[in-house]
Amino acid sequence: MLDRDNNGQPEENAGQTPPCCSSLHDGKRDDSESAILPSRASVLAGIWEIVKALTAPSGLEVTLAKVVDLLRSFLQMRHGIISLFDSDGELEITVGAGWTESCGERCRTYLPRKAIDQIVATDTPLATENIAVHSAFTAADMEVLGVSENIPVSFVGVPIRVDANVVGTLTIDHVLDNGSRVWLDYNLCLLPLIANLVGQTVKSHRSFDGDPEQPMAQQLPKQKHPARQRNKIHVEGMIGDSLALRDLLEKVAVVAKAKIAVLLRGESGTGKELVAKAIHELSPRAKRPFIKLNCAALPETVLESELFGHEKGAFTSAFNSRKGRFELADKGTLFLDEIGEISASFQAKLLRVLQEQEFERVGGNQTIKVDVRIIAATNKNLEEAVARNEFRADLYYRISVVPLLVPALRERRSDIPLLAAEFLKNFNGENGRMLTFDPSAIEVLINCDFPGNIRELENCVYRTAVLAAGPSIGRGDFACWQGKCFAEALHKSRFGKIALQSPPIVPLPAVAAIPPAAAAVAVPPEITSQPPLGPAGAVHLNGARMTDAERVIEAMERCGWVQAKAARLLGLTPRQIGYMLRKYGIEIKRL
Repeated sequence: MLDRDNNGQPEENAGQTPPCCSSLHDGKRDDSESAILPSRASVLAGIWEIVKALTAPSGLEVTLAKVVDLLRSFLQMRHGIISLFDSDGELEITVGAGWTESCGERCRTYLPRKAIDQIVATDTPLATENIAVHSAFTAADMEVLGVSENIPVSFVGVPIRVDANVVGTLTIDHVLDNGSRVWLDYNLCLLPLIANLVGQTVKSHRSFDGDPEQPMAQQLPKQKHPARQRNKIHVEGMIGDSLALRDLLEKVAVVAKAKIAVLLRGESGTGKELVAKAIHELSPRAKRPFIKLNCAALPETVLESELFGHEKGAFTSAFNSRKGRFELADKGTLFLDEIGEISASFQAKLLRVLQEQEFERVGGNQTIKVDVRIIAATNKNLEEAVARNEFRADLYYRISVVPLLVPALRERRSDIPLLAAEFLKNFNGENGRMLTFDPSAIEVLINCDFPGNIRELENCVYRTAVLAAGPSIGRGDFACWQGKCFAEALHKSRFGKIALQSPPIVPLPAVAAIPPAAAAVAVPPEITSQPPLGPAGAVHLNGARMTDAERVIEAMERCGWVQAKAARLLGLTPRQIGYMLRKYGIEIKRL
């Protein structure tokens, strides 16, 4: 029985045509219906186009998005969304009109989840003239759908079935007017027909694993490819279901099985340590030690003792012999974070250990052999460091057998709601709160670039949760909406004035094993014309605009008129900054 405004409706007599279906025939409509409902010819033409779209050779998301677009072409509707669930009941696909892969998460914000759950659980359509008075819609749903006293909204949702199982929903909404009851009755008759066609297509896509460019009739059923199973790899602590993260985890599962060195590349805060731990836990060494060390946190002398250990009396405070990290990681995995920060002299010592798998403790002469797998990580551009003789090329090739690029958070925006929910859950547990996110808050988070990546997102959630006044976090609770986001100000000051760090990490084309995703970030080309000095419209912290010549002079002054240091500060090569000095006639000061 249909759920209409929470009031039961008497069942139609078996021998009668339901009134909702009678309006499909033009000859039985009055003038008010004709103004609201599409003509019979346009409906038949629309259904025919939907059938052609469902049988066309294309991906499932693209196909379903075309269906919504076609419905919108002949039905009066604002939002139309098709949602599909996986075998575990988790939301798998959400598409709307004008869908693209980048806006898939935004479609989810228009989903009234409580209403969707009711449709799936009861396996019956849900229709209401005004969602503001229906118990299946929360205040957050009404805010997302733009409901107000002046803008009431009608809603129709129907289940999508594969055989006897509900696998998804088809929902549309419409601004309430005098003809909304007619609109509801009409779509309660039409949408189940469309949902039935969609269900058949979903069944075909899930039953066949052939070439998507082939017509479905030419595809033969076959066993699912093992690569499909890797999409469900779960690693403790790594949250998300984006394509970028799934691709990374697939590579992790393959790389983990081999005893080879891995170099994790990526920006700070992307979770490189979690990836390193995942490689260890998925490897045959999972029951052996996983030892980690931040190379940037220690001076060279202490770093040597930490890695290789020391004998009693090796130095003033060495009262006892002590094993180093290499010994502790024997038969296991050693994770060296920030490896790009170690000094040139220590690079030579580390190279020997990696090559020979043997070393001596500090102050000792006994050679110790170990069996250690090395996973290194850096957020520096090691290729540029090698070119500047700041990093040994032989060490680079030793640690970069398999480079893996850990995607930045802005490249996996669909994971932001899941990560934010987890951080808020942790905050609630630690502080005895019961805060939730409004859909408007999720939209704010999805649209933020988060240059500090996951670490910055966690800080943002905690900061906002601490200062939130109500039981839920909304758009206005975020510092960025109040003009008080210091992380954003820091990012602008670092990249709006002059580049204070090297460009994003970019593997060299010669290294074949580097993931294809790295190609999305380009290395600044060496050019003979004027090189760019930071982004367009670069500014001082005080807001004054600067010319390229002024930026060069300021960088040179800050670096004591040392061209190599100024070049690094501006993200240029020494040859490029030399060209800029000559072009603008800047005289080098001798200090």
